[in-house]
Amino acid sequence: MPRETAYLCLRSGSPTPLREVDRYASRRGLDLRDTALARRLVGTEVRRRGTLRAVLAAFVHSKPKADLATLLRLGIAQLLFLDRVPDHAAISETVRCVTDHLGLGKGRTANAVLRSVQRAVLPGASGDPTRDVIGRDLRFEFPVFRDAEEHPHLWAEDALSLPSALHKRWTQRVGREEANRLATLALEEPPLSLRIRSERPREEVRAALGAEGVASTNGRHPRFLLVAPEDASGALASPLFHHGELTVQGEHAFGAAQMLGEVDGLRVLDLCAAPGGKTAAVLESGPQSLVACDLSPHRLQRIRTGFQRLGLEIPALVAMDQARGLGSGARFDAVLVDAPCSNTGVLAQRPGAKWRHGPQGQRALVELQRGLLHSASEHVEPGGVLVHSTCSLESEENEQQVRRFLEEHAGWTLEEELRSAPAAFGAGGPADGGYAARLRAPLS
Repeated sequence: MPRETAYLCLRSGSPTPLREVDRYASRRGLDLRDTALARRLVGTEVRRRGTLRAVLAAFVHSKPKADLATLLRLGIAQLLFLDRVPDHAAISETVRCVTDHLGLGKGRTANAVLRSVQRAVLPGASGDPTRDVIGRDLRFEFPVFRDAEEHPHLWAEDALSLPSALHKRWTQRVGREEANRLATLALEEPPLSLRIRSERPREEVRAALGAEGVASTNGRHPRFLLVAPEDASGALASPLFHHGELTVQGEHAFGAAQMLGEVDGLRVLDLCAAPGGKTAAVLESGPQSLVACDLSPHRLQRIRTGFQRLGLEIPALVAMDQARGLGSGARFDAVLVDAPCSNTGVLAQRPGAKWRHGPQGQRALVELQRGLLHSASEHVEPGGVLVHSTCSLESEENEQQVRRFLEEHAGWTLEEELRSAPAAFGAGGPADGGYAARLRAPLS
């Protein structure tokens, strides 16, 4: 049942199949354990899709149709990446699912392919990048991935499950080693990043979580804790989270909200507010008023729900496209534009984003951001602050976007920039990457 649920989520047509897991699991009556397995299956398939495609291609005579290919990738994912699933169960349950959905003949094909993969996987790394499974102490008995030296970007798509075009962009900007590091981080579920909202010392909060059976480690920021993925559900079920003493937020996201500076007594506009993490951080600083806008009324409702848990006064919520719903005379002392972006700084949290990345979509995002910045700037008081924020690592969404804004808006100045790249769990985070810039409006 969890394998069938994972298959249905992946074939649902949703661009974010991980978000479909709970809905499909509830519809099919899965318990918590089976729901967790379905979520792990979907997450692994999305994170490791490039590797799974390369392995599948090495073990079939002709490219299978989409339904069979999806189920075979799920089977291979269990063999390579899910330690708690025995090989015999991975094969037999996947074959049963194929047979139920696609017929006995396809079930026999699935059995043959998966058993061939099982026989070809050997323990221990070989040092050969065409054979070794990244992040696992496993190797294939023959080359499966493309050559890393001859075709580094194609190898990255195979072995690191990062689209070759994105790997090429990163390599040109930060070098191959850093590009590979970022791609490798996105292969695993990231730690849960928690911000401490109370004044209690961090070690005291850690101890309280530990008493609930949840181990945590310190983030780089003194008010942040990181929780391993396997303990995340325990942290979210803890009294500290339930009573709003902890909230889920990345260190970069919090830093971007702080770029507004001192907002005590000021009028603030949050133009792309949902789901509300940065909005909450701003509201905690005591602005005179805060207007939170988003295109989606449904996403704005998530702000309302989240603020009720945090015990925060719910701000004015406005559903609108950019700032078109504001009157021409509406002015604010500080405006935050947490712009829609490619999400390349949070691929571990949003793994599907890397498979949606492409030149056409990238250009559309850049133009959307440009429009948002221009629209927001028209509602900033003379001498006020405008913050442009993304969870992207791409320069055309970040530095280049800001430079173009300054060229097109006379008198505006750049005061500060924040750049973050995700780090490994053991390094203390941050778990999220991105960019933020604080811009100052002219006095007249």
